[in-house]
Amino acid sequence: MKTMTTESSLPLAGIRVLEFTHMVMGPTCGMILADLGAEVIKVEPPGGDKTRTLPGLGIGFFRSFNRNKKSVVLDITSPAGRETAVELIGTCDVVLENFRPGLMTDLGLDYETLASKHPRLIYVSHKGFLPGPYEKRLALDEVVQMMGGLSYMTGPVGRPLRAGTSVNDIMGGMFGAIGVLAALRERERTGHGQEVQSALFENCVFLSSQHMQQYLMTGEAPPPMPARVSAWSVYDIFTLAEGAQLFIGAVSDKQFNALCRVLGRPDLIDRAEYRDNAARVAVRPQLLAELGAILATHRIDELTPQLEAAGIPYAPVSRPEQLVNDPHLRQSGGLVPMQTDDGSSTDVVLLPLTMGGRRPGVRMPLPKVGEHTDEILSALKATA
Repeated sequence: MKTMTTESSLPLAGIRVLEFTHMVMGPTCGMILADLGAEVIKVEPPGGDKTRTLPGLGIGFFRSFNRNKKSVVLDITSPAGRETAVELIGTCDVVLENFRPGLMTDLGLDYETLASKHPRLIYVSHKGFLPGPYEKRLALDEVVQMMGGLSYMTGPVGRPLRAGTSVNDIMGGMFGAIGVLAALRERERTGHGQEVQSALFENCVFLSSQHMQQYLMTGEAPPPMPARVSAWSVYDIFTLAEGAQLFIGAVSDKQFNALCRVLGRPDLIDRAEYRDNAARVAVRPQLLAELGAILATHRIDELTPQLEAAGIPYAPVSRPEQLVNDPHLRQSGGLVPMQTDDGSSTDVVLLPLTMGGRRPGVRMPLPKVGEHTDEILSALKATA
């Protein structure tokens, strides 16, 4: 798979973005725009974005969501820093921010103030909540997962469980980027920019919308996913030989019949209680126990090629560290090297899309703190 590694060949070439962000949500938006060819200038405070030095589960945030950007150090809490920021904004098409509600207004860097001087400006705010009763609350991904139904639907009954990654932060950044693309298109027609808002809570509710609609259609509260009544008889995780775990989803009569043949048990096909999916669902615990006993004797490395050849959906339960060497990610070009800010190299996951058969790739090393300050600000002075 070829990657698009020159800015001029990318769809957002010529678009300039100024990014006042940290953590995950805002940086994700900026990275998407940068991967698609925009010049993205990340403004960091003196000493650098604190996301760079997060420990634990946050250690990978900066490297994951800040590629293809330039770094400029500005103290926007100082009058001189704010003045420079305003000048720089005047050269940009898009501004991104994801600070607490009211901070950019206090600094005079809010949309209303800036748009009065720069009517073509597109300004993206990434917040916890869209305007409404909750808008002044502070939010985190975990907060809105609890509020937005996701934790309830993910964990077992009585044990709400957050998803195992920053789903709302990442998707919130994606929706911010979608808003930018739409606003750029509208600006072509009207000549005017606009403010775009993307929010964690509303993002999470969007993720839960299918379950909300289920309730509205049936009048019955949907149970958490671990306690759900499956629409399919074989749709579960099985433990194979040597403790390996494998998800198998035989969601049609054809797939069930193929599974029975793969397992060497065609006799199950003729059993009256297994005659079709509806009948199998009625005796699902019995069926799963019977299949589980059969599957416990099979090795995962021997079974999965047979399942694939028979057209049966399956999936090993992979861990993140195993994905680093996933053959599909490697051979399809979805996992590529990037030089980091300390001069070493790491592998990064590219955007999950192709354009014209090519993938937007890594075009520049991860920036050091303030690496492009002189380049960007000297150009600013030259045009003043």
